[in-house]
Amino acid sequence: MGLAIALVVLALLLGGLGLAVEALRWVLIIAIVLFILSAVTGFRGRRAP
Repeated sequence: MGLAIALVVLALLLGGLGLAVEALRWVLIIAIVLFILSAVTGFRGRRAP
């Protein structure tokens, strides 16, 4: 019984860690896209008279 509880806790920890890594990856992708869009908008706005 103790082994089963330990395995369930380990699975939950690894699953939560994997979910956190996946969330961080998506946050990084969104941040890069927003940075590129803001840079393009800034350069375009700077060129306008």
